[in-house]
Amino acid sequence: MKLSSFPKILLFGIIFHSNVFAQTNAAKSQWVYLNAANKLEYKTTERGDKIMDFSYAGYMGGGVAIPAVPAKIVVSPSEGDNTSMIQQAIDQVSSKALVNGVRGAVLLKPGMYNCERPITISASGVVLQGSGCGENGSIINMTGTPHACIVVKGNVTIKATNTTTTIANQYVPSGSISFQLRNAKGFAPGDIIRIARPVTDAWVQLMGMDKLVRDGKKQTWVTGDITTERVITKINKNTVMVDFPLTDSYDMNYLGTDGVSVTKITTSGSLSQTGVEHLRIIAPAQSVTINEGHHRALTMSGVRDSWVRNLEIMNTVNSISITANRVTVDHVNIGHEVPTKGAAKPADLNGSGAQLLFDQCQITGDNLFFFATGPKVSGPVVLLNCVFKGNGWIQPHQRWATGLLVDGCQVPGGGIDFMNRGAMGSGHGWAIGWAVAWNCTARSYLNQLPPGSANWVIGCKGESQKKAIPFDAGPLLPEGIYDAHNTPVDPGSLYLAQLAERLGKKAVQQIGY
Repeated sequence: MKLSSFPKILLFGIIFHSNVFAQTNAAKSQWVYLNAANKLEYKTTERGDKIMDFSYAGYMGGGVAIPAVPAKIVVSPSEGDNTSMIQQAIDQVSSKALVNGVRGAVLLKPGMYNCERPITISASGVVLQGSGCGENGSIINMTGTPHACIVVKGNVTIKATNTTTTIANQYVPSGSISFQLRNAKGFAPGDIIRIARPVTDAWVQLMGMDKLVRDGKKQTWVTGDITTERVITKINKNTVMVDFPLTDSYDMNYLGTDGVSVTKITTSGSLSQTGVEHLRIIAPAQSVTINEGHHRALTMSGVRDSWVRNLEIMNTVNSISITANRVTVDHVNIGHEVPTKGAAKPADLNGSGAQLLFDQCQITGDNLFFFATGPKVSGPVVLLNCVFKGNGWIQPHQRWATGLLVDGCQVPGGGIDFMNRGAMGSGHGWAIGWAVAWNCTARSYLNQLPPGSANWVIGCKGESQKKAIPFDAGPLLPEGIYDAHNTPVDPGSLYLAQLAERLGKKAVQQIGY
């Protein structure tokens, strides 16, 4: 595939703008709908769970425009390996003082930059900026042995304080933004808290994950605690309100004697206001298995309030991995000349953090996961108006992620799966709970119902499937919730409607709609 043959990025902001809040001849979802006052109403389960407010996903917690960071150093391409030259420029900008959280950008002038080693950003307020992602823009050509092209990495340290207690509620519904503590003494608004649910034998048995066996060997699904962090916004006696909703439910019948712990923590070392933008990244075609070495485009970890935007990427494998918080990945276009080999598939987009937004991304390729999650991911994570072409899947991948919204996405040659992966991998088991597909189009959906949880497919077009746990002949697993299947619903975009209701229509405009 020539550089000029990248699929053009669609103008979703124009196409979808008029459909954010209402669609002609659309159906009404029973789970989220616009009432007579044009406000969102939510149906709850018998225990109070509801589809969460996903609008907190993205840069700065949603609804904030990505800034234009001024260039402090301009780099031109040179013969040979350009890695050191670019890295020296990044290091020089990294040494500058922060001004309103920003140090500045390294701007790559148009041309071809051959790079045989990773380019690393390890300071806040630093942006790697190209002069455009077109064929006449800034092109990083990956040479040398397989490596990640760009690495953005903080060194996060989390310290627990002595201020700790447990949740007092017998049941906390998914989607809640408040809960009760047994003792709120020592906690105050502004505190960062770590909420830790223990993985107990009782819960593993409820989920049916105590019986995972592959090739005669017992497989372990999840161990330890599943943790998530929040900031306290308000305290009223022992009731605390937090900065964004919980993505999972907490049922004390399955969480041991002590239940869910809540501990005040301090954090340091996370990067913020970092970005990678307006670039083209190319690698040699790689027809490899996921266990072989391969070029990757970008990894971002130990980061918050940062972004990746306007990238054209060709032939990388496991292309982008985001294990970070409050990050927007906007208008990233990934293409593949050849498929990867083998039954185990790579994930072009890995969203394994909290408050992540993948907006208007495109992928063209075969035999891959277009999007996947890692273990114990506590979102929310949102895929918004993405188009993925080829034989591939949006499929949360392993060991209980929660809080995923797939909104207005198109997967015409593949599937969207909210499923129990059973003994696949090394005992991936139930991969996702409390996930929503909203007004999507796909060839197929595998929507399954985890015990004590829910997954929803609402207003989506495509074939619904029923399957047993992988490697088992039966029985078929219970289906998740289908609502208005094969008929689009109002609002056209759940994420954008929730964002407008929480922050106003200006917030929707700020992110380009």
